[in-house]
Amino acid sequence: MTTIMDGLWDDFAKANETTDGYLLATTISPEAPASDPARLYNWPKWTNAYSLQTDLRYKLQYNPGLSLNKGEAGAWLDVFTAYYAFTGKLLAAEEAQNAGNHREADWNSVYESWKEVLSAVYRGYSSNVFEAWTIPCLYAVGKYLRIFAIKADDKAAATQRDSGLAFGGLQEEDAFSATSKNEKLEDAARQINRIFALCLGDRNPLEDSRKWALYYTANLLFKTYFRLNSIPLSKNILRSLRAGAADTPPLSAFPKAHQVTFNYYSGVLAFLEEDYATAESYLLSAYQLCNKDAKRNLEMILMYLIPTKLLTWHKLPTKELLQQSPKLDRLFTPFCMAIKRADLRAFNAALEAGEDEFVKRRVYLTLERGRDILLRNLWRKVFLAGGFETPKEGEAAMAPPVRKTRIPVREIAAALRLAGASEIDDGEGGVDGDEVECMVANTIYKNHMKGYIARDRGMVVLSKAGAFPGTGV
Repeated sequence: MTTIMDGLWDDFAKANETTDGYLLATTISPEAPASDPARLYNWPKWTNAYSLQTDLRYKLQYNPGLSLNKGEAGAWLDVFTAYYAFTGKLLAAEEAQNAGNHREADWNSVYESWKEVLSAVYRGYSSNVFEAWTIPCLYAVGKYLRIFAIKADDKAAATQRDSGLAFGGLQEEDAFSATSKNEKLEDAARQINRIFALCLGDRNPLEDSRKWALYYTANLLFKTYFRLNSIPLSKNILRSLRAGAADTPPLSAFPKAHQVTFNYYSGVLAFLEEDYATAESYLLSAYQLCNKDAKRNLEMILMYLIPTKLLTWHKLPTKELLQQSPKLDRLFTPFCMAIKRADLRAFNAALEAGEDEFVKRRVYLTLERGRDILLRNLWRKVFLAGGFETPKEGEAAMAPPVRKTRIPVREIAAALRLAGASEIDDGEGGVDGDEVECMVANTIYKNHMKGYIARDRGMVVLSKAGAFPGTGV
């Protein structure tokens, strides 16, 4: 019977011999490795509840090639005891779901059982039994606790609705979820925060420190808090990291995947606070570090980087960039074309078409500010259409032509109406002059245009040198 699980114990011994934390984490994972796909199903056949403790002690103390001290053996005994109980719960839930008995799939028990695994692992670290090379085990227990919490909450919500629907595909990142009941996910956040605090407070030398798990755990908390729509709690994580920065390795010393995720969430948090310069710095770092084959991750980063650059640099994404993602192409191409063409009708239509996604990601109001750039482009079109001043009599015949810098307000009003601003109507088919002047004044105030309004003459007077900064005109 014991030969059934030799693969697991061989991996456990090899991981300890080579200090391979990732291989070690596979021995307590809810997902079987590709090399041993039946591992979870063989657990119940390997032993039983009555002889479990005896069999585990034997494997931990007498396994060839495995040398554990008493403290390590005791800690792993607790972990594998909890893992054995969990495996039974997981298999029962999966079998019920696969058989179509969705109501019988008890994901709540799976979550609670996995939390026992997390607690056993946590005790191993809090008592300083587990060394730093084993921290991928912390990654595993935190990651799957969040996954099982979402499954348990979704099952509970389905039961309350009495829909009988199965749990659907898990979205690993679903920012700002509107789910009303998240009892298990809220509990998972507390458990993961315990791990974060455990790592943050470690005073061991860096070469043997749990601080190397900080950013992975912080990223798990970001994902969890975003799904819970608890943005202030995410900011607490950033404050804690800044407070402990002197005793923490620089972010660049951590795995690139940890850096990308941390920069992404830090950028989104800065974006939501309207600190667009900081947001651009974080999001650009995330984009540059991200694996170019990780299309989904790149798409998520660009969802915020595009509107950020629109405000910081008045820069629109290239056609080639948007075509890399069908979703971004669908959402942003009509929006960008409307701004380039100074087409208010198309701009409003693009915002409306993407409203659900823009609101979900909380970029709608930021994108709406693109209207300022559109109006700047519209005034620029009117300015260019005005042509050049006719040289006065007596002036040098070879003098360079000078553009007209005085634009009648009525011409701007006509351009607005043609662009789709018919809702701003004076009641006689035109556009109200006060509204036009207000729009122009806002453009000047935001330094999108240089000039002033001569109200007594009904003119907008533009600067002769760089009337539209950053556009070459």
